[in-house]
Amino acid sequence: MKINVDIDCTPEEARAFLGLPEVGPMQTAVMEKVQERLMANLAAMDPETLFETWLPAGLQGLEQIQKAFWSQFAGGQRAGDKTGDTEKE
Repeated sequence: MKINVDIDCTPEEARAFLGLPEVGPMQTAVMEKVQERLMANLAAMDPETLFETWLPAGLQGLEQIQKAFWSQFAGGQRAGDKTGDTEKE
C-alpha cells in the first residue's frame, strides 16, 4: 500500500505550523553586520592605505629595502666570482 500526501503551503506557513522560530529578522540583522564589515575591510584595501601600512616611513623605508636588496645581490655576485675562480684553477 502506498500513500502520498501533498501539502501546498509557503515556508512561513510550514514554520508556523511546526512551531519553528521566525529567522527572517535575525538573518537580516546578520547580513547588515556582514555588509558593514565587508565595506570597512574594502576601505582598508585602498592602494594608498596599503602603501602606508606596508611602508610606514614612506620613501625612506623603500630606499632602505632597495639598499638591502642591492647589497645582497652584490654579495652574491662576489661570492659567485670567488667560487668561479677556484673552480677554474
